[in-house]
Amino acid sequence: MPKPPRVEADAAPLPELVSYLEGLPEPHILFDRHYRIVAANAAYRQQFSPRASVVGRTCYEVSHHIDVPCDQAGESCPLARARRSGQRERVLHLHHTPQGEAYVNIELVPLRDARGEHGHFVEKMEPLRLARGVPAPAGLIGRSAPFQAMLEMVARVGPSQASVLLLGESGTGKELLARAVHEASLRAAQPLVVVDCASLPETLFESELFGHERGAFTGAHGARPGLVEAASGGTLFLDEVGDIPLAMQVKLLRLLESGTYRRVGSTELRRADLRVISATHRDLARRVAEGRFREDLFYRLSTFPIHLPALRERRDDIPLLAVSLLARVAPKRRLTLAPAALQRLAAHPFPGNVRELRNVLERAALLADGPVIDAAQVERALSVGIGSVAPAAGPALPPGISAGLSLHRRGPLRDAEAEALRAAAAAHRGSREDLARQLGISLRTLYRKLRELDRAG
Repeated sequence: MPKPPRVEADAAPLPELVSYLEGLPEPHILFDRHYRIVAANAAYRQQFSPRASVVGRTCYEVSHHIDVPCDQAGESCPLARARRSGQRERVLHLHHTPQGEAYVNIELVPLRDARGEHGHFVEKMEPLRLARGVPAPAGLIGRSAPFQAMLEMVARVGPSQASVLLLGESGTGKELLARAVHEASLRAAQPLVVVDCASLPETLFESELFGHERGAFTGAHGARPGLVEAASGGTLFLDEVGDIPLAMQVKLLRLLESGTYRRVGSTELRRADLRVISATHRDLARRVAEGRFREDLFYRLSTFPIHLPALRERRDDIPLLAVSLLARVAPKRRLTLAPAALQRLAAHPFPGNVRELRNVLERAALLADGPVIDAAQVERALSVGIGSVAPAAGPALPPGISAGLSLHRRGPLRDAEAEALRAAAAAHRGSREDLARQLGISLRTLYRKLRELDRAG
C-alpha cells in the first residue's frame, strides 16, 4: 500500500488524504486515536456498510458490536499494537457484515503528525473467503482459538508466492485450506489444480504431472499436457505429497527450484509459472530420516508450514460444524440437533476428524424420522461402525476397532488394524466407495491403506 500523507493530530482529515483513500480498490477506513471513524472509502461502504454511515462511530462498535476496544474484550487490537510498536500491524478478526459475521484480514498503518505522534490510523480490510465463523453451506467453519490461529497463517502467507506445506491428520480439511490459501493469493482468478499423489500409480505419475508426447510409451497415441501445464498461472496442490515415489521427487524438486520440466518422451524444456501448495498426514521429517523422502525437497516444500488442528483440539467448533454439515448432507429436510445430541457429539473424540463428523451426521439423518435429531439417534450413529457390526461373511473385526479410529493413525499399520482392514475388505461385497464410507474414511485413504497392506504382504 503506498505511503499516505501525514495528518495533524486531532484535526479534521485532510481532503487529500480522504481523496487518496477513496481511490483505493480495497476497503479502507481512517480513524483517530479515540477509535472514532473519520472517513470510509467507497469500497468499505459498499462491502461493509451500504445502508448506514459509519463516520463518527467507533471502529469496535461498527465491526464487533461491542462498547469497549478490542483489547479490552479479549481480542487482539491492531491500534493498541501499533501504538506499542510504532509500525503497521496485521490481525485477523471476525467482523459483523451485512451478510453476517465474516473473517477479515486487517492491516493498520499509524500516521504521524508534525510532532511525531500518532494522531490517525488507516485500516485496510480484506475478507478471507472460504472461511466463516457461523454455519455456512460451504467452506471452512470455526471460531475456536486453534482455528483462528490457522486462518491467521493463511491470511499472512496467501498474498505471497511462498510454497506452503499443510500438516494435519486425515479428515481435517487440507484441500479446503489449500483453496483458502489460493483464494487469498494474487493467483485467485487462475486455476487451482489438485494432484492426488496417493492414488497415482508410480508408472503414470510423471506422465500425469508433466504430460507426454505421442509415442512416449505404449498407448500414448497423442501428445497430452500434464497437470503442471493445467495449473499455469495458478496453483498446483500436491495432496498427500509424502506418497510421491522417490524417483519422481528429484524431478519435482527441479520444477520447484528452476520452474522447468520436460514432458515424458520430449527433450524440450518447458517453463511453469505456478505456486505449489502441498499437504500430508505423514511425518515427513521421519520419512527423511528413514531415507524415504528427499531432505532438499522437504525444505523446498515447507517454506511456510501450517498445522491443521484435529477436531478434538477445537471442540468448541463442533456445534457450528454440526449445523453446517447437517444442512449439507440433508439439504431438503431442515433437520436440527437437540441440545443433548450436540453435547454427545462434543464429547466424542472424532479420530476421523471433520470427515468422520460428517459421516456420523449423515447416518443420524437417515436414522431420524422427524425434524429433530436426538441424543439416542446420535449415539446409534456413533455406534454404527466396523467394530460394532459383524460383516455378513468372513471373520469379525476386533472389538477395539471403530469407524475411522485406527485407520487415521500416523505411521505403519498396526497388526490389529491390518487384520481389521483385511477382514473388512474380504467381507465387503459392494464397491470400494461403499467400503470407504462404511469405514469412515475417504476413498483415496482406503486405496492408500490397501497398498500398504499389499506391500506388507
